[in-house]
Amino acid sequence: MNTKQPGALKKLWTFLKKPSAKYSILAIAAVGFISGILFWGAFNTGLEATNSLEFCITCHEMRDNVYQEYKETIHYSNRTGVRAICSDCHVPKDWTHKMIRKSKAAFEVWGKITGSIDTREKFEAKRMELATHEWKRMKESGSRECRNCHNFDAMSSELQKQTPYKKHMKAKEAGKTCIDCHKGIAHQLPKEYEEPDDE
Repeated sequence: MNTKQPGALKKLWTFLKKPSAKYSILAIAAVGFISGILFWGAFNTGLEATNSLEFCITCHEMRDNVYQEYKETIHYSNRTGVRAICSDCHVPKDWTHKMIRKSKAAFEVWGKITGSIDTREKFEAKRMELATHEWKRMKESGSRECRNCHNFDAMSSELQKQTPYKKHMKAKEAGKTCIDCHKGIAHQLPKEYEEPDDE
């Protein structure tokens, strides 16, 4: 019979109950654990609040420009009633990529502070640059956010019209992603944009 184990547990328990200046290590650990849960809950609640449509259109740059365009698209209103909001297309779902995107978005606040697109004219002047950044991000991720809802393998040859179905299957074989063919699906294309010959 091992008599050392109960003694080791007793020593550990005594150590945890021992005061560290004023409070026991166990009390400090318990308070730290509960504080961590509360912080994590508050952090996630705040993070999710920044993913709402209401949050996205609080600044007039978004409300008066891209939001107005988006309201005229199938992503806003369609026969099935499924609506994709800003974060569905512009914020990754998985934690790692979401935090990277949110960190980069924090730098976009600088544009708000400096007023780089605070008028329709300024916005239109920067539209190509803004769109190019977003298209590049989507291309690099394989149109990850599009694929949260759209998937080549889930496309039905019976339910989808034959012309788009064949194009989708050809794009799948060629290793293309959604953004290769669907630029301007939710927002107007920049005036400077030229359609590639192979699309």
